[in-house]
Amino acid sequence: MTDAKNADVPARGIARGRYRFREYHVTTVPDSLLLPAFTALCVTGEERSCGATSGTLHTLDEVTRWIAGHCAQTGHQHYEQTVRAILRAELGAWQ
Repeated sequence: MTDAKNADVPARGIARGRYRFREYHVTTVPDSLLLPAFTALCVTGEERSCGATSGTLHTLDEVTRWIAGHCAQTGHQHYEQTVRAILRAELGAWQ
């Protein structure tokens, strides 16, 4: 089907509609019943990373102690830290 004013142009928007989506306003709150989980991974190395990992720890002090110990043993200085926490979503009003 073509547009009546412009015979060589295909018709656009024959069945147009406007949709409005409402959304929740959500806030996230750390779950106080569960401890956060921290891990450290040694990424020092020229051709490949060392790959030593701290395993799951529950405080930043434990992660820092593990890094200090690994650094003292190996001299490695570059680490990747991962933090995981369980969050609870609190739904707000519809908007």
